[in-house]
Amino acid sequence: MTLSVIVITRNEAAHIGDCLDSVAFADEIIVLDSGSTDATREIARARGARVEVAPDWPGFGPQKNRALALATGDWVLSIDADERVTPELAGAIRQAIGAPAAEAYRIARLSNFCGRWIRHSGWWPDYVVRLFRREAGRFTDAAVHERVEVRGRTGTLSGHFLHYPYATLEVFIDKINRYSTEAARAAFERGRRTTALGPFGHGLWTFVRHYVLRRGFLDGWQGLVLAGMAATGSFYRYVKLYWLGRGSRRS
Repeated sequence: MTLSVIVITRNEAAHIGDCLDSVAFADEIIVLDSGSTDATREIARARGARVEVAPDWPGFGPQKNRALALATGDWVLSIDADERVTPELAGAIRQAIGAPAAEAYRIARLSNFCGRWIRHSGWWPDYVVRLFRREAGRFTDAAVHERVEVRGRTGTLSGHFLHYPYATLEVFIDKINRYSTEAARAAFERGRRTTALGPFGHGLWTFVRHYVLRRGFLDGWQGLVLAGMAATGSFYRYVKLYWLGRGSRRS
């Protein structure tokens, strides 16, 4: 059984080298770039990856399906540039594709935020389906929060990804802004609407869910910041949804 690794990128020079080093055991590595202006593509090629450039940005789900269409292996591992495969996980992947007991496998992610490995706040174990038979899975067409749809049984691998999602607080804030815009637009297109008070209620509930119910208080000051940022993202998402609704009523 052969394994293809697929990665979508844009300006990931700080991450892509370590990411690809962690999957060097794969039979092929495909990087689909969406217009990087840094050294992402050069670093990826130096690691032996096949690098392709997308003509536009259709959203995360469609972009990952483009990368999937380039893969030729029997199995596909989808990994983000800010993730790393640990040696334990690499062994579990090789064992799974050598003697498969399922059509796909979910993998835990252990994420680092401001120097702390986050084990609460809803961040752990953060299972994601990332390893699957190429012919048995595809990504949803969601612009954000895409997932793999699998035909067949899904198992769970031992081991986990190491995840370094935010190099700086500015990166976190920028991601919240971008994701909330795309999520609001997708919700609006599905017919969702909200009131002027909706953003406040959703933001407050998000903070309580992350900091109290998901025990973010056990993650120190980082947990408090994460709960606050999650609440901010929810607030932004529903403010933007409300704004879209007002615009549709005026037109």
